[in-house]
Amino acid sequence: MAAKKDKKNQPGERLIAQNRRARFEYHVLEDLEAGIVLTGSEIKSIRQGQASIAEAYARFQNGELWLLGMHIAEYFEASFHNHETRRKRKLLLHASELRKLEKKVKTKGVTLVPLDLHFNDRGIVKVKLGLCTGKKDHDKRETIKKRDAERELRSYKR
Repeated sequence: MAAKKDKKNQPGERLIAQNRRARFEYHVLEDLEAGIVLTGSEIKSIRQGQASIAEAYARFQNGELWLLGMHIAEYFEASFHNHETRRKRKLLLHASELRKLEKKVKTKGVTLVPLDLHFNDRGIVKVKLGLCTGKKDHDKRETIKKRDAERELRSYKR
């Protein structure tokens, strides 16, 4: 009988939070992974699963990339050293990647949306960003039709 592997011991990524609405609202042109600057109490809260990127977005300010609107709940054991729950957090990318990304974002209709928040194989928190354009209503209806058709096919296979 094979022993069940613990999620903490598995190699690879461990998902913390996912923005499921992003793939419905936007066409994802490309995605990239960025580091994020966090405090100790934020990391502890994230390890407890107390993070949400549902309303988050990324924005360039003074040549730096910032994540705005991400919610990380307070870590109550941190007492008065706690963090603000919705503060802006700096994203870490190489300078050349930042320049390329800033050029792409300046084109009309393109935005940066966080797709998920995860631990990499070394236990470091990373954000997967998507370079996106907004979907029209007819594109959203098409997505719903495809999803319903796939769901129906899966139910027939059982």
